Amino acid sequence: MSHDPNCLFCRIAAGEIPAQKVYEDDELIAFKDIRPAAPVHLLIIPRQHITGLGDVTAEHEALLGRMMTLAPRLAVEQGATNGFRTVINTGPDGGQEVYHLHLHVMGGPRPWKHG
Repeated sequence: MSHDPNCLFCRIAAGEIPAQKVYEDDELIAFKDIRPAAPVHLLIIPRQHITGLGDVTAEHEALLGRMMTLAPRLAVEQGATNGFRTVINTGPDGGQEVYHLHLHVMGGPRPWKHG
């Protein structure tokens, strides 16, 4: 499994940098975003260093499937019971800031929309 010692998310996966983890197994880690854009804002990352969605191949199909099936379960567990959104930013024009594949899972109650 590849690891980039200069990558923030590889360092989180290796336990070198703390994160508020909500899930982890041999292939994936999920943790709370440090700059949340919603009441529930998680990142799901593979332990394997993959730069971005543009770099995935057929060998990553099962991994991507696991990320996508984990997202709804974690969203609900973390309080996004009325819906959520998923986003994968890819490359500079796609808004990617950390060049390690990651799936944003965002949702939760939005009190500013009611009233």
